[in-house]
Amino acid sequence: MQVVKEYIQRVDENGLLPDEYVCYARQGNLVDIEEAATSTRRTVLTFCTNDVLGLVQNKAVQQAAIDAIMQYGTSNSSTGPLSGRIDLHRQLEREISAFKHLPYTQLFLNAWMAMQALMDAFCHLAIPVPGFQNTRETLILTDVLNHGCIVSALANAGNRSGKLFSHSPRVRIRAYRHCDMEDFARKLKRYARPDDRIMVVSDAVFSMDGDIAPLPDMIDILSNYDGSVLVMDEAHASGALGASGGGIYEHFGLLPQQAIERGISPLIMTTFSKFAASAGAAISSHVAELIPLLNCSPTSIGTISLPAPTTAAALESIRQVRQHPELVQRLQENTKYLRALLLEHEFDAIGETNVIPVILPPEINPKYFARKLMHDHGIWVSPIWFIAKPRLRITANALHTKDEIDRLVAGMAEVRDAIYNKTTTISA
Repeated sequence: MQVVKEYIQRVDENGLLPDEYVCYARQGNLVDIEEAATSTRRTVLTFCTNDVLGLVQNKAVQQAAIDAIMQYGTSNSSTGPLSGRIDLHRQLEREISAFKHLPYTQLFLNAWMAMQALMDAFCHLAIPVPGFQNTRETLILTDVLNHGCIVSALANAGNRSGKLFSHSPRVRIRAYRHCDMEDFARKLKRYARPDDRIMVVSDAVFSMDGDIAPLPDMIDILSNYDGSVLVMDEAHASGALGASGGGIYEHFGLLPQQAIERGISPLIMTTFSKFAASAGAAISSHVAELIPLLNCSPTSIGTISLPAPTTAAALESIRQVRQHPELVQRLQENTKYLRALLLEHEFDAIGETNVIPVILPPEINPKYFARKLMHDHGIWVSPIWFIAKPRLRITANALHTKDEIDRLVAGMAEVRDAIYNKTTTISA
């Protein structure tokens, strides 16, 4: 462990460790937190929560979770395929299927496990069956800026989970430039072989850049590869894109059925940690046979099923979204207003969604900027300083008021001016 100790010491000395905060209470977007390093407590206005529709404190969602605990307890105490499946799981799967317009859905504890299960199921067919042999190789194309859950699953796609060596046909993985459809088409043409099983995986909304995958163009290109599979990770798209929050297909005025009619198998991963006030994930498909395959993957049979209160909270959240599209409209209005205000104050806000990365000049430390914004103005945003180009990651949600958004941008402008004045003074 000596290497670990020395490494963390060096990381700390270089200011690379994140600032740690502990939450005590929350009311709307006001959060009572403690700064772990100093034990200082303060109430701050948050712009760094992924509770995009404000459903975490929704009374109906809270009551659904409480009722589920009273009926089922706090845990199902088993895996789904054995004895851990409850009726709430079936209800949630049906609700997601209706929401995403794909009839079959399988639940998972989180997106990382869902993606790994998909790789096991698609590339290796999950479990060996006597007398059945797959001889077709798999080609997977991935956007270079895809989320870590996708990257991790692809890094392990060559072998089925739990097996160091695999006897399945080879899996070949190729990356294409971020949202670059010319490069995407070029890579497909270069690497696809006649008998390949082709899968393309992409974020719908990219979590660090806030932009949207060009879904119509992807479908156009993939229609030349009959039987190909298109996986959209809708973690930041569900509840945020489309008039009713249906996600990327609704945003572009499409239905998954239109991809199916062009010879493409659409898969959608829905996660509950953003719009659905809970935790967990699901994969939806129009192919019934995929569900039992996912269900017997190592990440399903080797892990506890989604707990009842978590399931109930996600279920009620999705029902709230479907019943109250005005929540989505409010989120989109706040996003538009905040982005326009940042532009007016000459901040470099990239992307187009409620995930709003503000790129900072290289001489400005994002951690220092965020810390000063909190200490001087009581506003909490996320600094990004090592996993992407230095930036502030701001998230708008449906509960923010215009006054709160005004306060955020005014505070950011003051911090920027203070930092630049200090830099100018030092230089002089």
